[in-house]
Amino acid sequence: MTPTFLNFPSCPAIAHLRADIAVVGVPHATPYRAGEASHAAAAPAALRAAIAPYAARLGHYDFDLGGPLLGDQPSAASAVDCGDLPGSAADPAGNRERITTAVQGILGANAIPVVLGGDDSVPIPVLQAYEGRGPLTIIQVDAHVDWRDEVGGERCGYSSTMRRASEMPWVERMVQIGMRGVGSARPAEVSDAHAWGSRIITAQEVHGQGIARVLDAVPSGASCFITFDCDGLDPTIMPAVIAPAPGGLFYWQVVALLRGLAERARIVGFDLVEFVPERDPGGLAAFTAARVVCNAVGVLARRMDRRDHI
Repeated sequence: MTPTFLNFPSCPAIAHLRADIAVVGVPHATPYRAGEASHAAAAPAALRAAIAPYAARLGHYDFDLGGPLLGDQPSAASAVDCGDLPGSAADPAGNRERITTAVQGILGANAIPVVLGGDDSVPIPVLQAYEGRGPLTIIQVDAHVDWRDEVGGERCGYSSTMRRASEMPWVERMVQIGMRGVGSARPAEVSDAHAWGSRIITAQEVHGQGIARVLDAVPSGASCFITFDCDGLDPTIMPAVIAPAPGGLFYWQVVALLRGLAERARIVGFDLVEFVPERDPGGLAAFTAARVVCNAVGVLARRMDRRDHI
């Protein structure tokens, strides 16, 4: 039996959710290619398994966060794991509906969703759940801009995430971080992203100018949803992705980004996508990805104010 993330209490019925932070696994969204199961379908279970040995140390001091993960005060934040959503690679429309409904339920319970994907189409139905909860600023960490209108006729699959997000009226702004190398984007897609108003900050700019350049692009107090594609990380620490590209972000840059965003803005949701367990035989990449999730949970816990939820 797969453990919950860090042995958080299990809450399989979202209708009964009573917590500040809710982890939910999403193995299936829209397949990577038509008729092909997602390479990342096993990711939620792999992430939970990778961090499971540390569940007994939940109250220990975490030097990445400056204290225990959920805090050490009587009013410390609470977190639960809602398990994995049912789904099938053969039912992308049904998957998207279930994802949106689940995230709507988490938000309706005044909790912040932390979504474990799943392929990089997962954010599309997740962001659909924020309708009526804008204006929203999307912070995307990714090697690719994902502004394709369609790939092979599929408009809700990989490479189209940010294009679809740009069409959501409640999305006001996006800051895209870590772009590098060659992906599916053609010059027209990059032009469209710029024309819409997206701030694209390449990995080279982050390495040269630091995370402050990213934070400067986020208005103070903005409601931010963070979508984290594992290929945003450098393949020396994250080889377990579909399309690795040299020159990506490193762990401490991600930690600084999460801390900086939590101090400057309001983080109203987080997802991590495109971790491919079959490309991680040693398990170290899974642990790295799980630690990114831990840092997201930790910064949420530190800025938690139930009166300030979306």
